[in-house]
Amino acid sequence: MPHDKNDAWNTIKDGKSRFYIVYTFLRFYFFFIMIDYIKGELTELQPAQAVVEAYGVGYALSISLNTYTAIQGKKDVKLFVYEAIVTGGRDDSVTLYGFSTKQERELYRMLISVSGVGANTARMILSSLTPAELCNVIANADEKMLKGVKGIGLKTAQRIIVDLKDKIMASGIADELHVSSQASDAPTVDVAIKDEAVSALTMLGFSPAPSAKVVVKIMTEQPGLPVEQVVKLALKQIK
Repeated sequence: MPHDKNDAWNTIKDGKSRFYIVYTFLRFYFFFIMIDYIKGELTELQPAQAVVEAYGVGYALSISLNTYTAIQGKKDVKLFVYEAIVTGGRDDSVTLYGFSTKQERELYRMLISVSGVGANTARMILSSLTPAELCNVIANADEKMLKGVKGIGLKTAQRIIVDLKDKIMASGIADELHVSSQASDAPTVDVAIKDEAVSALTMLGFSPAPSAKVVVKIMTEQPGLPVEQVVKLALKQIK
């Protein structure tokens, strides 16, 4: 009997050892292996998440509304990846963020480097403004536009502009997106009203991507309209 108990105990210990070996391997794997992009079949798509299958593995990636718009309706996609790795606790985790362009990924990296801007806030900014619009806002110190993004106050908007204005110029993103540091005469769109209008249209059953395009067009042509009027006009134009 004691011999059997020892065998059972050794089996349990071996099982624990195997578990910890696999667990440790996976931690080191995700920590050291950096994924640049994932290319494969788009199997699921929601405004905040995409699932891409590559070689039999489905990767769930958190995405912005800009990326959602860019890949909507496509069968095969290529998403540039940012890995957010949390270690050191009992609940280690890896979150993958996917972007349709390298420029959007680089802007995301820059945004989360700013004090007070977390992963969700950075994604909210990139869902409210296109990469080109965001670069223009930062380059021209447009605090009002940044404050229009949900969760962004005046101090955070100012910090983003101060921290990133030189970086977007030095990195080459501004040139790639044809952004000028000279203020534009084109009318700007109130991001808060745009988001509210798109949200209302989405609740009415319209897709976010085409709704956003129509809303921006209306607000550009007729600046200053209240959200109710924007929604009414959009309902007449959305196909």
